[in-house]
Amino acid sequence: MVSKQPIFPQRVRKVPKQFSWLDHRLVHDRHIEQCSHAGAALYLFLVTVSDVSGLSYYGDDSIMNRLCMDFSTLEKARDNLIHIGLIAWKKPLYQVLSLDTFVKTATARTVMDRPVSLKDILQHIGGQHG
Repeated sequence: MVSKQPIFPQRVRKVPKQFSWLDHRLVHDRHIEQCSHAGAALYLFLVTVSDVSGLSYYGDDSIMNRLCMDFSTLEKARDNLIHIGLIAWKKPLYQVLSLDTFVKTATARTVMDRPVSLKDILQHIGGQHG
């Protein structure tokens, strides 16, 4: 077995006080494969700026400015992440959701706080994505 040694030992990451690590299960459990490029950028941003509970109050204008997105792109990215169950959003609050209890949003409420359709719930139970 090959021994792993840090290339820059003086720069080995440590858990920061503000908690902004990406969970390896994002890749291992294939959540990242369901993200659009803009969705992945938004997710990275939200994980970076959220507090230990995954909460962030960054507004649309700030996010669009920092990620060089227009409103339509931000809206699609946000909808993508909500649909695959990685974030919740109720203006003005974002929440990066835990992957420990990963449940597709088909069993939760949507961004507009209205119930999800029975079709979505049945697709979730049947393991279908779409």
